[in-house]
Amino acid sequence: MSNNNFKHQLFEQFARIGKSLSSGPRLELLEYLAQGERNVESLSRVSGFSIANTSQHLRHLHQAGLVASRKSAQQVFYRLADEQVIDLLDLIRKVAERNLAEIDRLINTFLTSKDELEPISGTELFERLKRKDITVLDVRPNEEFNSGHLPNAVNIPLSELEKRLNTLPMDRDVVAYCRGPHCILSFEAVERLRKKGFRALRYENGFPEWKRSGLPVEMGI
Repeated sequence: MSNNNFKHQLFEQFARIGKSLSSGPRLELLEYLAQGERNVESLSRVSGFSIANTSQHLRHLHQAGLVASRKSAQQVFYRLADEQVIDLLDLIRKVAERNLAEIDRLINTFLTSKDELEPISGTELFERLKRKDITVLDVRPNEEFNSGHLPNAVNIPLSELEKRLNTLPMDRDVVAYCRGPHCILSFEAVERLRKKGFRALRYENGFPEWKRSGLPVEMGI
């Protein structure tokens, strides 16, 4: 085999990853799977995609080696093939933010208008967790929270926040987080909390990035 032929074949295999990622819905499904293992029905429900479309996208991701699966009884559960997929998603986000003007427009339109304050970093959040002077609020659905969350986090899905405000202390900062840096759930939570008089901040990333950084996590309720 010639050197050129080897390179052609090698880059064709690399391109399989790119082809698999050239779909907004597939990137979105990867973000959901970064929260924890899920079956097709659960992914369909949280994404709003049909079960047929969800299955088709998962098949592409599985063939590209980005997700793994296991069968339990009559259900198939999917998970990220490894945590480097989180790094890949993060790199895509950073390159897009740096080079696509449309990303800036979307962020300014939908996110910055809700929270113009500097978010709290993982390092600072970890230090404040050790000092126990904050309340960490996880606004993801219960299923994602149970798959893994920040230490001592309180789980109140965004849809339940208004009804459960009285369970949050007013005398300390509340730091909200969700699925990732651009997850609108935490932006919405911070906006609502501030309107109710809470000192609310947003963690700059989400649970997958926290876990990938080697910071401590908890499982279950």
